[in-house]
Amino acid sequence: MTVLTVTTKGQVTLKKDVLRHLGIEPGQKVDIDLLPGGRVEVKAARATGSISDVFGRLRREGQPVLTVDDINAIAAKGWAGEL
Repeated sequence: MTVLTVTTKGQVTLKKDVLRHLGIEPGQKVDIDLLPGGRVEVKAARATGSISDVFGRLRREGQPVLTVDDINAIAAKGWAGEL
């Protein structure tokens, strides 16, 4: 069990292990549902942004950036059995 401290402003900071468990990264939003008996449910908020919000999410440092033409060429080679 993780114990959190409430600040004088009534705020609570979720610890890294809790955020990691929820799959929440810096900058993401959190949904809180109030349940009976003084309980809450905390989960990562569903994305409601535009498609452009996901551009670059799969980019990894040191990896090549592929254009659509590059991807199409790789797919064509795969279908042709050349890979």
